[in-house]
Amino acid sequence: MRSIYLDNAATTFVDKEVVEAMLPYLSEEYGNPSSIHQMGNRTRVAIEEARKKVAEWLNAHPSEIFFTSGGTEADNTAIVQSVLDLGVTEIISTPIEHHAVEHTILALEKRGWIKAKWLTVNEYGQISLDELEEFLKNQGGKTLVSIMHANNEIGTLNPIKRIGELCRVYGAYFHSDTVQTVGHFRIDLKSIPVDFIAASAHKFHGPKGVGFLYINRNVKIKPFINGGAQERNMRGGTENVAGIVGLAKAMELAYQRLDEDIEYISGLKQYMVEMLQKNISDIKFNGFTNEKSLYTVLNCSFPPHPQGMMFLYKLDMAGICASAGSACSSGSNAGSHVLRAIKAPSERHAIRFSFSKYNKREEIDYVVKVMRDIYSSVKV
Repeated sequence: MRSIYLDNAATTFVDKEVVEAMLPYLSEEYGNPSSIHQMGNRTRVAIEEARKKVAEWLNAHPSEIFFTSGGTEADNTAIVQSVLDLGVTEIISTPIEHHAVEHTILALEKRGWIKAKWLTVNEYGQISLDELEEFLKNQGGKTLVSIMHANNEIGTLNPIKRIGELCRVYGAYFHSDTVQTVGHFRIDLKSIPVDFIAASAHKFHGPKGVGFLYINRNVKIKPFINGGAQERNMRGGTENVAGIVGLAKAMELAYQRLDEDIEYISGLKQYMVEMLQKNISDIKFNGFTNEKSLYTVLNCSFPPHPQGMMFLYKLDMAGICASAGSACSSGSNAGSHVLRAIKAPSERHAIRFSFSKYNKREEIDYVVKVMRDIYSSVKV
């Protein structure tokens, strides 16, 4: 049976060149980077070379890049340590953040450490900059603003440069979960007023289990994970050398051909929009389908159908990998908090398709045919 992978917002295929770059550090180059002998020194050099590459692509300084186990750890570090070390007592965020952010904020509020303020979002998942400014004008203490660059379920992009500028005007710290945009958009950290960003390698054709946290050099926080002097005393634990090398290689490949990939993948997304509109009556979309959204994500709102709850199962049986929302919470019975926040009609059926450079138009044709057959096989 053919297999079509359209769940790239959940994770991506690891580029073969990335695997090749990692292999030496999974075999002969196994020295501990903290060891002072030659083998340890070689792996230490590999880590620092990777850090330098990541910083170059983001227009940051290598000293501002800290490798982590992924985006969730990076988000937790920024948020929790802002409270513990920067005196943050209020956090402004949105109801459509990834759970790595939302649940962390709620946990801190439950402990009585902070007060959370939630911005409203419209039907497309957009915030109001006027409401954000009003919150900032009336902050009751040191404030952290935590707003993602792009939503992982519906793809809506936020104007993080403008958000950062507002934070600077009102003396607030700014953290952005950029897990869905690093490796997919050019991010110039010299021009964006931001204190923390989080990234994860497996979202841009790198390995799972590794990411990084950018910490602006003007911000000083203590480690989230204690127990060692690794990452310049910012993260205890032996480094994932192979993963770090793979992350840097994946970023290098992503940015070397970024313009080409954006054009190609955007074309796939628009083609799927057009084909669905031609073949499925009353098809709608959650979020935008244009440049205000991730070019890698299309959240489809299918009309009511008696077998709607079985759509993902039917797609899976046809060899199609997709998502009903965020894969990170797909094992729970809770519906999408993002779709609830934008007030998506509960009687309609949401499926997220997300694309990569490895997808092809004929795959889109097949997916549309499967969905068309589902609707034509049962009288609605």
